[in-house]
Amino acid sequence: MAAAKKTASEARDTPRFGAKIRTLRRCAGLSQAELAQRLDVSPSYLNLLEHDKRALPAPLLIKLARVLEVDLASFAGEDDARLVHDLLEVFSDPLFEDAPLTNTEVREVASASPAAARAVLQLYRAYRGAQVATDALSSRLEAGDDAGGASRSSLPSEEVSDLLQQHMNYFPALEERAEQLRREAGLGELDRFGALVRHLARACDVRVEIARSGQPGAALRRFDPRSRVLALSELLPTRSRLFQLAAQVALIAHADVLDGLGRDPLLTSAESRALARVALANYFAAAVWMPYAEFLRAAEELRYDIDVLGRRFGVGFEQTCHRLTTLRRPGQEGVPFHMVRIDVAGNISKRFSASGIRFARYAGVCPRWNIFSAFQTPNMIRVQVSRMPEGASFFCIARTIQKDSGGYHAQQPVQAIGLGCAVEHGPRLVYSDGIDLHSPGQVTPVGVTCRLCERTACEQRALPSLKVPLRVDPNYRGLSLYAPPPGE
Repeated sequence: MAAAKKTASEARDTPRFGAKIRTLRRCAGLSQAELAQRLDVSPSYLNLLEHDKRALPAPLLIKLARVLEVDLASFAGEDDARLVHDLLEVFSDPLFEDAPLTNTEVREVASASPAAARAVLQLYRAYRGAQVATDALSSRLEAGDDAGGASRSSLPSEEVSDLLQQHMNYFPALEERAEQLRREAGLGELDRFGALVRHLARACDVRVEIARSGQPGAALRRFDPRSRVLALSELLPTRSRLFQLAAQVALIAHADVLDGLGRDPLLTSAESRALARVALANYFAAAVWMPYAEFLRAAEELRYDIDVLGRRFGVGFEQTCHRLTTLRRPGQEGVPFHMVRIDVAGNISKRFSASGIRFARYAGVCPRWNIFSAFQTPNMIRVQVSRMPEGASFFCIARTIQKDSGGYHAQQPVQAIGLGCAVEHGPRLVYSDGIDLHSPGQVTPVGVTCRLCERTACEQRALPSLKVPLRVDPNYRGLSLYAPPPGE
């Protein structure tokens, strides 16, 4: 019996590559027999591998990657873990309350049929998008507005986030082009703005103007392809002008790279591809002003002190944080960070995770994150050791940012940036000085969203947990309305 239990435990711990092999084989248009012949194994053995009845030996894994012409990273479990997490969040919707699924069942669906699991996600996104569109349309009709041009159910911002995550927010082609621009334009420490303006005139036949605020049709950046004039608003601070200049260089001179990346099948609409061009142009701009090797060297030397890094490279807090998430060059990686940008209403407008932490995509965000407390102390760094329900711990910092373009009467929207890493990388950050990262007293229990968190005794719980049966005793009131009575 003990031997049987040990075998079962080992089977659970063994990586399951069967569904991945099957998916890659079908994408390559090969039958089991054809792939087995190329691998020099029997079709029956390959069938056992595809159904996780046999462990995949390392030499055969390498041969599979070569035969199927894919990177070994294609067999990594990160995408699978993200798929399981997204599915769990989808099935936490009250829509599925009458047909509850266990975590094990969801993981089996994602493992056995990843394509079907992604189809479920796509269908759910369309459903949520249609809900939003219907609510907006209903509000407009009630107000007597014209219903024409109702919004689509697709979410381009979600597709662009998926694109960045799929590439781990690292794009070698854009890094190379940025280095090329620095050499050709002679971008040194002094007169960077003038050097890039002269390069635009010489290499792209583009003239740069500073536009006065308050003029009709004024914008922070506007390029007219016919007159070849790029107008930058006088409201932009110097560092933002530099960023907008470099981004426009990408859009004009490196459209081939942007077009190639924009053909990714993750981007399913013209709106998604246009939004991706903007995001990738901004990536290029960051790579221009914060060159990879130099920036990584400085980050390690300064122990990731964001304010000092920003001053050294002449960029803002958010730009520095975003650049830190892109340091994923093989053999020259920085700390694997996650980053999230959020407003006071809890809306996530930017997210990326190389740390392994998961963000809510379809539900409210856990209010115990330090990113929310950052709004209480503007412009101050807040630190937190966050522990997720499954036991993973992360060292997180958060700070508010404020847009600094606009005059006296302009609104100054405030957002917060959260940056973090797995707790084992915490000592590499200056913000961990004086903190015992493994002390139970330093840990704050957090979750992804209430529906997926099983901590019922939470004073900030807004919804019942999908993982704990709801039992309400009118004669008992715990820390939350959804906390079960003692002994249950």
